[in-house]
Amino acid sequence: MRGLRRRRGIRSTAAVAALAAAASLAAAPASAAAGSGPACAGAAVSCDRLPGGVLARAHTAGRVEDRGDSVRYTWPGVSFEGRFRGTGVGIVLNDAANDYDVQIDGGTPVTLRTPGRTTYQVSGLGGGVHTVRLVKRTESPWTPGEFGGFVAAPGGRILARPAPRARQIEFIGDSWTAGYGNMSTSRDCSATGGINPNSNADQTFGALTARALNADHQLTAWSGMGMVRNYNGGNPGTDYRTYYDRTLQAADPSVWPRPRSWNPQLVVVGLGINDFSTPLNPGEPWADLDALAADFRAAYLGFLAKLRLRYGPGTHIVLTYPTMAGTPLADSVEQVVRQRNSQGDTRVRSLHYDNDALGLDLLGCDWHPSLHDHRLLAGALGRFIGTLPIRW
Repeated sequence: MRGLRRRRGIRSTAAVAALAAAASLAAAPASAAAGSGPACAGAAVSCDRLPGGVLARAHTAGRVEDRGDSVRYTWPGVSFEGRFRGTGVGIVLNDAANDYDVQIDGGTPVTLRTPGRTTYQVSGLGGGVHTVRLVKRTESPWTPGEFGGFVAAPGGRILARPAPRARQIEFIGDSWTAGYGNMSTSRDCSATGGINPNSNADQTFGALTARALNADHQLTAWSGMGMVRNYNGGNPGTDYRTYYDRTLQAADPSVWPRPRSWNPQLVVVGLGINDFSTPLNPGEPWADLDALAADFRAAYLGFLAKLRLRYGPGTHIVLTYPTMAGTPLADSVEQVVRQRNSQGDTRVRSLHYDNDALGLDLLGCDWHPSLHDHRLLAGALGRFIGTLPIRW
């Protein structure tokens, strides 16, 4: 990473999430996709709209703005699952900013790069009932994507949406959680298209953990964001908490109307890398690192109180952090956990990702976790979850 030296423990991990993060924070908002609303065109699909809107025939656990005949979203990893009978299916999209994966019957995903306003067609399948899954691979805090539903091939039909899973997990965090640059095999991604082509939220430790547990999940993650301080002090006056409640992050301040069906039994939080990964700059509101750490702990406690009020006393909350030698991150998180526990909230726990013990290579873009690392992180998290008395 530019301007940052490799340090033992995190090996520039802080920088890792951060610079990556900074890239995401500093980027200008992408322009919206051309046209109004998603396209439903092409002779190979039937564009008849079904009663009840898009979500009557597609299951999602993600944060979406429901417009009836389409839904909009910005958070990474938002997915839609459907069932259909016939030899093909169309996927209606309006998104020139994001990449997607399409999966049929659980097979190898096909990646759509910034598809724009289109109906992507899958054809040539054998007759019978099939499943289809669409997932947003990338981050787009300023630019919503739009999904217009699944449409049947001639002679086929879209069936009732898949049932929601009984298990639910919410993953809260920054670039580590979002999957920034995780598909890269080199820390310098400039020669392979940059960050987005090398990122896949569906291959993050969160998504992998959820699939292993057969759980629906959300990734409410934003690269570069911290609990009280963003990467290198960027975007002062805002932090992760500014946007957490929103449906569309920076694209619209409207609060997400959480459905009654979303009550995760487990919330995994990974914040703090960006707060402490870079030295304080002149003009920032903290006199020193101790003052920053004190604000971080106070804000974390307030955020946990909010989560507890929202999801109730039964939800388990795990606060995670990687090795960041020479920073107050570990001590601050552990202090927060001890304080919550001392107040009777014993379902708040901590999990340290020991970079060296796990064998993280941090070969993702800008020293971020690689796919290899996300698999190791998912394994560590899964083992820890197995020790919790969660009532799924």
